[in-house]
Amino acid sequence: MEGALTTAPAPRARPPALDARTMCEAFQITAAERPDDVALRTIADGISITWGEYSERVGRLAGGLAALGVGPGDTVGFMLTNRPEFHLLDTAAMHLGATPFSIYNTSSPEQIAYLLGDAANRVMIVEAAFMDRVAAVLEGGQGNVEHLVVLDGATSDSITLEELEAAEPPAGFDFEAGWRAVAPGDILTLIYTSGTTGPPKGVQLTHGNEMAQCRGLDDVNHWPSGGGSIVSFLPMAHIADRGLTHYGQMAWGETLTCCPEVTQVFAHVADARPTRWGAVPRVWEKLKAALEAGIAADPDEARRAAVLAAIELGLRVVRTEQAGEPIDADLLEAYKQADEHVFAPMRAKLGLDRCASYVTGAAPAPLEVFEFFAAIGIPICEVWGMSELTSVATINPPERIRYGTVGPALPGVEIRLADDGEVLVRGPTVMAGYRNQPEKTAETIDADGWLRTGDIGALDEHGYLKIVDRKKELIINAAGKNMSPANIEQQLKQGSALIGQAIAIGDRRP
Repeated sequence: MEGALTTAPAPRARPPALDARTMCEAFQITAAERPDDVALRTIADGISITWGEYSERVGRLAGGLAALGVGPGDTVGFMLTNRPEFHLLDTAAMHLGATPFSIYNTSSPEQIAYLLGDAANRVMIVEAAFMDRVAAVLEGGQGNVEHLVVLDGATSDSITLEELEAAEPPAGFDFEAGWRAVAPGDILTLIYTSGTTGPPKGVQLTHGNEMAQCRGLDDVNHWPSGGGSIVSFLPMAHIADRGLTHYGQMAWGETLTCCPEVTQVFAHVADARPTRWGAVPRVWEKLKAALEAGIAADPDEARRAAVLAAIELGLRVVRTEQAGEPIDADLLEAYKQADEHVFAPMRAKLGLDRCASYVTGAAPAPLEVFEFFAAIGIPICEVWGMSELTSVATINPPERIRYGTVGPALPGVEIRLADDGEVLVRGPTVMAGYRNQPEKTAETIDADGWLRTGDIGALDEHGYLKIVDRKKELIINAAGKNMSPANIEQQLKQGSALIGQAIAIGDRRP
């Protein structure tokens, strides 16, 4: 609901890359549009790569990968931290019509072996720090890897990034013809699910899926094209960072700052001053706790009292706005003064003074977290989705946030509820299917294209979705009542700042 703390996105020209058919085309449009702007950067070692340099290196690396035999439909495995080389190499593979995918850096040799077997990639790109686990898999004869590219210290059985980039492409190699031949229905990447109910499933996402995702997000958020800044800190094996930073940057043309360790994220945010930023709920919870601890530790009693009073004022505005009630003019003026003198400096110190869009998802967050940040001028838009839906399926519009919901469906995406309350989704962001698992695909997507999400939800009169729980996790008590463990856990977490996680167990218990 529009009011003091939620403002409509400023009008601006639609980024031309959003009219592309594939992510290859989107990248080429953006790189040609702003060749001298910085595309990729780091803080610790001061790396800075312009879009022009990014594009040139992608061409050379694509030639090197082609020399290793990588072509349309082939898979290329990655096990890297968040660093510029990931973007260069992944984008190069994509331009060949190949399917790059990432492995979580915490994966065990057994997990790595399973993924390499399922993906059947003949090329593996890995950081030296993870070579012990990868080597254990390869030495055991598992997987189909024939070529190993190692960053930060190649072995006798591998080549370096420099050698790959300098390699002579095969005869007749035509980089431009290759990427132009990539079609919207071609597989862009594999996202392997966590495998909590069995072996991981390889979610196959197409170029068309990701382009539809970018267009839908742009229709809601109107993110500016060029001049923006984002920070990459979540694993590229997860669709959130791969989709919203790696691919999203190709659509919106921002400068991407690579954060190699999640523990360093706030230092990177302070340096990069992002124009859009998102994090999982636990990161927001930790930030809230850190801010509150900092306020409590302020030795200046008068200043501490003023900040607490300003936050209380902000909370009154937030709760009034969320209730759909008009905000008193005096209250609104007092809040504007508090924002100027208290909250704006606070946001600047965090590095969020330029940020116009905040999101969270992947797990439920306590209402008090949303209220606290909205009170200090950081309105968080909760989203909902899954890998099978190319990440985001619903999002709270920044000018009409309804806390306690995950917002309405993205434009072009349809949502309905099954008889048992399961959320069903249909649209251009629904995956192409699970790799090598046609039976699982048929179980998940029906003949009419509706994907069963496994989430139980409810829709309000405005079309906003509220997630109740996972379908398989609902607890039915002895009286036959359905109870949501997620709701119980949420109440426990809200009960004390000392509770980081909670779990409700109801299996075979009275």
